[in-house]
Amino acid sequence: MRKAASWAILLLGMAYFILPLIGMVEFSLSMKRGEYSFEAYRVVLADPRFRETFMYSVVMALLTIVFGVFLVVPTAFWVRLKMPWIRPYIEFVTLLPLVIPAIVIVFGYIRLYNTSSWLPLTGSLTGTNALLLFGYMTLSLPYMYRAIDTGLRTIDVATLTEAAQSLGAGWVTILAKVILPNVLVAVLSGAFVTFAIVMGEFTLAALLNRPAFGPYLQLMGANRAYEPFALSTIAFVITWACMGLLNLVTRFSKFDKAPR
Repeated sequence: MRKAASWAILLLGMAYFILPLIGMVEFSLSMKRGEYSFEAYRVVLADPRFRETFMYSVVMALLTIVFGVFLVVPTAFWVRLKMPWIRPYIEFVTLLPLVIPAIVIVFGYIRLYNTSSWLPLTGSLTGTNALLLFGYMTLSLPYMYRAIDTGLRTIDVATLTEAAQSLGAGWVTILAKVILPNVLVAVLSGAFVTFAIVMGEFTLAALLNRPAFGPYLQLMGANRAYEPFALSTIAFVITWACMGLLNLVTRFSKFDKAPR
């Protein structure tokens, strides 16, 4: 009886998540009456604004990952090696983006860095792009930091550092050639999650008026019928591709570390 109830709950949960997805995909294929086709996808992919916004978000996602790694890896390494007492405070700070809404963050940016402030970043495209990059890094910080911190827990940071220093390595060499290769899977885990977050983010990009994929998806949803569902399907596939790559990388890492 318990086994049947467990299967019933599992199937009910699967139906709750899967049926709306099936409906979304089915509707995106129904642009031509009486037949299924990829017409909505063709229209979306042929739209220059789709290519512009998609590539913009991809570039911003990659920049967010790069700058996030440069920020988080040295910080997490130094905290674990030299300042373990400060770790609870660092963890608290990295959790703040989960409880502070993105709209509060972006309004703070606009208030502090508008054209009449001491640092008028919003007065230029480069400055606004930099603000958006900082915002994306803030939103991804909880995931990136915890992934890298978990990776550092699996290695003996002190021993590796002492061994590298005994061979004459400096701090940059230790980070780049000793620590980073040993936590590469953790870095990739945070990177894939960051990529998915940036590709679907709306609030920061919309209020900073940048041509990102999230605002384009919302604009299409307000003016079209079938194309938004095609875009949602594409965004869903991108997100699940990132999760699949994360799972694949983790499995290969476990295989490589298995005793032979």
